Amino acid sequence: MPVLGSDWLVLPKFIGWFVSGSALDPTTPGANVLFSLRLPRVLLAGLVGASLGLSGALTQSLFRNPLAEPGLLGVNAGAACGAALTIVMFSQASLTFMPGLRLWLLPIASFAGALAVCISLNQTARWLAPGSIAALLLTGIAMNALAGAVIGLCTYFANDEQLRSISFWTLGSLAGARWEWVGLFAGILFSGYFQLRRRAQDLNALALGEPVARQVGVDVRRLRKQIIIWVALLSGTAVAFCGMIGFVGLIAPHLVRLWVGPDQRLVLPLSLLSGAFLLLVADTLARVVAIPAEIPVGIFTALLGGPFFFLLVRQVRRQIG
Repeated sequence: MPVLGSDWLVLPKFIGWFVSGSALDPTTPGANVLFSLRLPRVLLAGLVGASLGLSGALTQSLFRNPLAEPGLLGVNAGAACGAALTIVMFSQASLTFMPGLRLWLLPIASFAGALAVCISLNQTARWLAPGSIAALLLTGIAMNALAGAVIGLCTYFANDEQLRSISFWTLGSLAGARWEWVGLFAGILFSGYFQLRRRAQDLNALALGEPVARQVGVDVRRLRKQIIIWVALLSGTAVAFCGMIGFVGLIAPHLVRLWVGPDQRLVLPLSLLSGAFLLLVADTLARVVAIPAEIPVGIFTALLGGPFFFLLVRQVRRQIG
């Protein structure tokens, strides 16, 4: 199975490394390739895909809309906007007073951008037309346009080095995977999942409408706030480290609902697993389709997700007549 670049890691070679003991020897080239490059990328792809799948399921549950997705509603664009502003404004800053701050400045800025878009989207849509799906989607389009304008402005004022960094965020890539990223994503993902799975019944009640959820004792305002924070954290962190990877959060939950139905007790864990699987497959194909070149995974998921979105819109149109 190919897991990095144009070289192939097949099962017999993998078993041979462990039989000979070379896979455990850090001085051998095989161990360096396996543990420094390939395993971190595979694990990061699975964790990022799982985060996007879970955030997509939460977004669709919050807005009671099968077309909702963090990227479609501007959350990913908001995270990329925060990253672009940080690249242009702080790339020349030395930050000598806190050397460790530079490593976390970009993820924090991306999370802040995603959180700002989530809150603005929810409040603006409820203010313009409460309960209107059309108002929600139009507000998401507006958020995407505003974030895209800011990213374009940052691109205009960026120098060559900053422009290359911004291009990374807009295309999406898993090439820079590190073990530190894997640990961070695992901590965020599983912390969010184990907290949110206890609210699955509340999410099922929310699917029937806010008045019904309040009647059965659900604190809708608190639940909405919790979902918004976790959607921003999961998708914002993914964009901060891997750039804009779209449509995974749209496709994974929808496939799960077609399989098991709308019960959030099943949708949340299966969306997590299906998102991981989809991004692993997309990243593998993106690296082997154009060997020895590598297609950015964000472009590849968009090429696959665009036609799926049109099919989903057609299905929704048939359901509503």
